[in-house]
Amino acid sequence: MKCGSTGLAALIIVVSSMLVAERAQALDSNMNISGAQEFITLLSEQKYREATAGFDSTMKAAMSPEKLAETWQMLQSQAGLFKRQMGTRTEESGGYEIVIVTSEFENAAIDIKVVYNTEGRISGLWFAPAQAATQYESPSYVNAKVFRKTEVTVGEGDWALPGTLTVPWGDKPAPVVVLVHGSGPNDRNESIGPNKVFRDLAEGLSSNGIAVLRYDKRTLTHRNKIMAIAESLTVKEETIDDALAAVDLLRKTRGIDTSRIFVLGHSLGGTLIPRIAKEDPSIAGLIIMAGMARPLEDVVVEQVTYILSLNGTISPAEQQQLDSLKAQVALVKSQSLSKSTPADQLPLGLPASYWLDLRGYEPARMAVSLTQPLLILQGERDYQVTKDDFQTWKNELAKRSNVEFKLYPKLNHLFIEGEGKITPDEYNASGHVAESVIKDITEWIMGQ
Repeated sequence: MKCGSTGLAALIIVVSSMLVAERAQALDSNMNISGAQEFITLLSEQKYREATAGFDSTMKAAMSPEKLAETWQMLQSQAGLFKRQMGTRTEESGGYEIVIVTSEFENAAIDIKVVYNTEGRISGLWFAPAQAATQYESPSYVNAKVFRKTEVTVGEGDWALPGTLTVPWGDKPAPVVVLVHGSGPNDRNESIGPNKVFRDLAEGLSSNGIAVLRYDKRTLTHRNKIMAIAESLTVKEETIDDALAAVDLLRKTRGIDTSRIFVLGHSLGGTLIPRIAKEDPSIAGLIIMAGMARPLEDVVVEQVTYILSLNGTISPAEQQQLDSLKAQVALVKSQSLSKSTPADQLPLGLPASYWLDLRGYEPARMAVSLTQPLLILQGERDYQVTKDDFQTWKNELAKRSNVEFKLYPKLNHLFIEGEGKITPDEYNASGHVAESVIKDITEWIMGQ
């Protein structure tokens, strides 16, 4: 349940965007579909050892039966108890096959994605809110007539990523924003359930004279290559390198005001904005949307505690799950953590290299030394990145004159409006980034 867009950038859990093996030939889809259905049946019956029997060697090393049990229990703590399988579909991505089993839980419909290698072994597994049956409809503030879309490639070679650049029509070079995702294998739209946060931002801003570049995340497009470097993975490879490549691309793009390139980060992307800016001081300005200012491991514990407490009580099994997570967090913070510490002993199944890289990183404190103007936005109903993080940004940056802060009382982690106490199920409801957010970003950029 990385924050961000997350777990899923915003919600459930990512059990490894990294655990996917290469595929070299066509697979028997019917067999894989049956296998995926049986796998989920075993999970629902708590037969975790039998479920892992279908894993390939990489998955077995990364996810023991105990870790799989913990993952399934964590999913149910958020989505409610498993009820039934509703339907299946398959996808081809990068040469391998994904069987998606849409399943009904008490509080949400979840797409359980099971990845198969050429031998019919399970090579990857992750969970996401079920895709909406209805087609995406643009928000009312988007005017598609005033901008054009161009397909682009961010980066080059092994890590090249497909992306979309929206540019306002006209002869005058436009200011431009690069959108940097939250955690998890996000697409260029930062799709979460029926919602498309980055598409709303891109087309909303381009309707107001600002170009926007968004791209598929490396952990989505290059899962098998990420797997090859899994033991040494850090946020540099996951996020920072590609954000910098996107900025570099824009400096070579016609129709762009290269003196006015801005970078916007959401969730984990927002947390990493100071590191991105340190790498490229010529970036014109920075926007942080729901960026953590506290250590990731502490935020993960807070998120899980919040979700487990939603029904007013924490069961013994849930408390055991929480205690296990806290033990993993304690290991992250301990001096005994080393690069050889197994990932299955650490939060979210992320490798020790990832946690060591983030150790001692204080985003708000690093931002003090930046020279670029900053806009920091926060939804007050966000349970993943909270007002505590927002207040930390404000406290640390209080003496800087070129920083603005905006707090939105009704907005959640996706900057979509809602009412009352928020639960993960809210992300399954269709909505759009609030128009007030588009307006505030537009005015801020045009004022720089």
